[in-house]
Amino acid sequence: MQTLQISIYALAALIFLALIFDFMNGFHDAANAIATVVSTGVLKPQTAVAMAAFFNFIAVFVVGLKVATTIGKGTIDPSVVDHYVIFGALVGAIVWNLITWYYGIPSSSSHALIGGLVGAAVAKAGTGALIAGGLIKTVVFIVIAPLLGFVLGSVIMLIVSWVFVKSTPRKIDGWFRRLQLVSAASYSLGHGGNDAQKTMGIIWMLLIASNHVAPTDAAPPTWVIVSCYAAISFGTLFGGWRIVKTMGQKITKLKPVGGFCAETGGAITLLMASFWGVPVSTTHTITGAIVGVGSSHRLSAVRWGVAGNIVWAWIFTIPASAFVAAIGWWIGTHIM
Repeated sequence: MQTLQISIYALAALIFLALIFDFMNGFHDAANAIATVVSTGVLKPQTAVAMAAFFNFIAVFVVGLKVATTIGKGTIDPSVVDHYVIFGALVGAIVWNLITWYYGIPSSSSHALIGGLVGAAVAKAGTGALIAGGLIKTVVFIVIAPLLGFVLGSVIMLIVSWVFVKSTPRKIDGWFRRLQLVSAASYSLGHGGNDAQKTMGIIWMLLIASNHVAPTDAAPPTWVIVSCYAAISFGTLFGGWRIVKTMGQKITKLKPVGGFCAETGGAITLLMASFWGVPVSTTHTITGAIVGVGSSHRLSAVRWGVAGNIVWAWIFTIPASAFVAAIGWWIGTHIM
């Protein structure tokens, strides 16, 4: 890898920009963690985001660092990484996040970041700069993550329906209002564990390229790990309210039992992906789980038009953020 000739001030500015993206990731994706528990009335919004932020942060003690390794060393050729590439990648991801947040579209911050890296790297060095293995794994999970969330959400819903078939609706509602606290906490743990590592990987990549850490290091510095988890937790604490309504009510009408099943299915998917080192989309995962819960009742319970619009946002996220990142890279080469 080439050693970057970059001032400590420019390095600090890029790290700060990366942490802004991490904050926005939490802000943008807070809806994924709290939409079901808020829309079912189990928790007030302020309480829900506080709980989600807490479990986002303590994921640092639970989840490993395999996702950070995939982003930092397995997405683009380390030899092309410089401050212009990192700047372009972050600009592409941040701009796409702002656009989708403004219009209330639950897109993927994770794939915006991947798209940003791809766009900036290709703008600098062409498609030869891409590492096929890491990118293929990420692209494949664009399909697998929501599909797995769908299957787990619907299967858990069917199991719960069978187990509680003789219980009264009032009793079921009471039980699952309590259990949804556990499922929401588990989902927030998975969200923080997978998503904080993506920014961690970007900063790690930058530190390696600038020769501040060794390429052979097995993990990024502790201050990088803690700051990334803190940034995403603060972002979640502020919440992305425009997206909560879309996720919580527009796709399908949820009750506490449905919220529990969707969150549990999503949490299992995210924790499995983190264990495998796959940077998946929390948005894709929880959307698939919510659709699975709704369709387990009847297909007409899902507003397929809304779900379809979300899918189109998924399809456009990587190419759109890549395009903006390429522009960001070009601008960076002229102003930095």
